[in-house]
Amino acid sequence: MKRVAVLIATAGGAGYAPVAPGTAGSAVGFVIYLLTRHWPASWQIALLAGITIVGVWACHEAARHFGRKDPGQAVIDEVAGQLVTLYFTGAGLPAAVFGFLVFRALDIVKPWPARSFERLPGGIGIMADDLMAGLYGNLLLQGAAWLLPVFFT
Repeated sequence: MKRVAVLIATAGGAGYAPVAPGTAGSAVGFVIYLLTRHWPASWQIALLAGITIVGVWACHEAARHFGRKDPGQAVIDEVAGQLVTLYFTGAGLPAAVFGFLVFRALDIVKPWPARSFERLPGGIGIMADDLMAGLYGNLLLQGAAWLLPVFFT
């Protein structure tokens, strides 16, 4: 089961990218968004909930495997955060690229209270800060959709 957990936590190996593994994990989330953006909202919610729940477990196991509280190889949190940023915005490709960049910036800066969520125990702490950054990203994209609706169709 440890191998399965590490495979999930690394988003199928994206977390082993030699440079910017978090960006690689976000790219996985971006691709999942493009493949699922026309799904019914209930399916998107179910997918995001599944990634989040399984991600908490996988990140907890990956932290033990790699011997660090929040190992850089664990990027399923970036996948989930990227999906939170993009889902329910109606983002077309240009807006989705903008959303990708917004999430990466927010994930790095970790505005309050996202940074404090890192102190939560185990996989919850690993996932929670990215989910919060994703929520901020979604709100920014919702505002952008109101200002520039042409990019959100």
